[in-house]
Amino acid sequence: MAKQKQQKNHLGKVNLGKHLKKEWMLYSFLIIPVLYYIIFKYIPMFGNVIAFRKYSGGPNIFGQKWVGFRYFKQFLKDPSFWNAFRNTLTLSITYLIFRFPITLTFALLLNEIRNLKWKKFVQTVSYLPHFISMVIIAGMIKEVVSLTGPINTMIESLGGEKISFIQEASWFPPIYIISGIWQGLGWGTILYLAAMTGINMELYEAAKVDGANRFKQAIHVTIPGIMPTIVTLLILDIGGIMGSNFEKIILLYLPSTYETADVISTLVYRMGISGGNFSYATAVGLFEGVVGLILVVTANLVSRKVTEASLW
Repeated sequence: MAKQKQQKNHLGKVNLGKHLKKEWMLYSFLIIPVLYYIIFKYIPMFGNVIAFRKYSGGPNIFGQKWVGFRYFKQFLKDPSFWNAFRNTLTLSITYLIFRFPITLTFALLLNEIRNLKWKKFVQTVSYLPHFISMVIIAGMIKEVVSLTGPINTMIESLGGEKISFIQEASWFPPIYIISGIWQGLGWGTILYLAAMTGINMELYEAAKVDGANRFKQAIHVTIPGIMPTIVTLLILDIGGIMGSNFEKIILLYLPSTYETADVISTLVYRMGISGGNFSYATAVGLFEGVVGLILVVTANLVSRKVTEASLW
């Protein structure tokens, strides 16, 4: 038995070596993304040691005074942290609740379009906002909801009073969620549409024979066929709940909207980059990363038991 296992391992290594030698040009495309993650994702993780040291700047992050969990205790007692933590969960979960089913529904509707020219036109129009710079997106949002924008113009024409949407804390979540759905709706359908192309067309033919209409075909054939993709994307979205859209929020929020707009990433930016409290900001960022990891692992375990589909 031991000899057989050794022979299998040897054959596996030989086959893998031959495959890598044969497809080296294909695997060479992995060099850049692998280097990207090593340089910009894994190496910076050593900087998390700052959260346990009294860091005041400079390249020697390991030579600073060790203070243990001092900054973790500090931010856990900070009301501004808990406000940012609550806002992060509120914005991310609400956005996920609305965006996920809307994106899936839009993908199903796109898949039902039989006119290829019209389908390409709809896809192009829906994809376009994703490629617009976030700075331009934020500028467009501010113009639309400004006192002289189209929304307030319509409100005034109907006899109402103008609303300063961008300066009122209560209006920030709707602005963030609606604009996010508009910006990512088309782009979010790409993986769904790609998964739909792999569904066996004979299943649709069988459903037609059984008398299923388009709606029933989507429910009983299309959705089960792309369920692994749905589950995978849902797990990734749950894991990203703690990571709100930093660029968009920091371009839109104001001190008057901190109550509902300030999230963990903007708090880290203000405390670390703007305020110079690097250790405190690193501790908050590390806490955010750990919570995100727990969410991903938990969602993956639940998905594996419930749907038998998971990331690993």
